[in-house]
Amino acid sequence: MRLILGTFAALGIALAAPAAAQSVGMQIVDTAGAPVGTVTAIQGDNLLVKTDKHEALLPKASFTLHDGKLLFGLTQAQLDSKIEESAAASQKAIVAGATVNGTGGAAVGKIEAVANDKVTIALTSGKKIQVPSSGLRGNADGTVAIGYTAEQLDALVNGGASSPSTGK
Repeated sequence: MRLILGTFAALGIALAAPAAAQSVGMQIVDTAGAPVGTVTAIQGDNLLVKTDKHEALLPKASFTLHDGKLLFGLTQAQLDSKIEESAAASQKAIVAGATVNGTGGAAVGKIEAVANDKVTIALTSGKKIQVPSSGLRGNADGTVAIGYTAEQLDALVNGGASSPSTGK
């Protein structure tokens, strides 16, 4: 599960490690030195972190370099719990009638139906597309985000590209 959890900047340690010091494979530990996870990728100002249960994007500013490891302000159990809470809150927003925003924040349609982990979106163009619910992210304001523009979704419906479920 991949989520951006921007609130961790406030929950984590607010001292940023130099970008060169943060690298794939680095171990992340809590303030007591216990393992929290491992950095699996660097994506802009975020680190993709793998715990024992989850994968999540966390802001680089949530970590500080200490003894060759990245120090984080939550234990592994606390981080896993926060990820699960965020995922549950996100899923609650994915309901019929919710506005779906594409990349850049522009509305691309509304959710028409949710069933069996599939979401049917009525696009602003009048066409419909079905995507896996895991391809969407619910927001605190009740909107839902998808990583495509309206034009890209129309191309998918018209057969001009592969489906969002494959990501290819």
